[in-house]
Amino acid sequence: MPPHQRKFHLSTKGHCDVIDMTVHVATIVRESRVQTGIVNVSGRGSTLGITTLEYEPGCVADLRRALDRIAPPTSDYAHNARWGDDNGYSHLRSALIGTTKSFPVINGDIGLGTWQQIVLCDFDDSPRHREITVTVLGD
Repeated sequence: MPPHQRKFHLSTKGHCDVIDMTVHVATIVRESRVQTGIVNVSGRGSTLGITTLEYEPGCVADLRRALDRIAPPTSDYAHNARWGDDNGYSHLRSALIGTTKSFPVINGDIGLGTWQQIVLCDFDDSPRHREITVTVLGD
């Protein structure tokens, strides 16, 4: 089958806003009619992350708390000094989490665990409109 690619957009609040986008990705996988293959989920930008977690308030709060320890928003960053920005931590968090994830397609669906959801994390310091590209390859 030829590659199947779709984009969708999400509006975020910034400041480590975490949004479950599993349904969006699953819909695109089903549209592709691929039964066995791979789906790649890619966010456009250098201040966002794509990852998986159990999307429930406690786990989301734990992720935010961990990121605040690893890359606190109040620290002195060379990026801030260079560009006069206040979002150096956003770029660092994005680099650590990554902006792309791939998953298997099994029997026409995303091969995720029972409590595993695909999430977008917006690390920037203000609301954004984010573009997500989903590419499905396989048979």
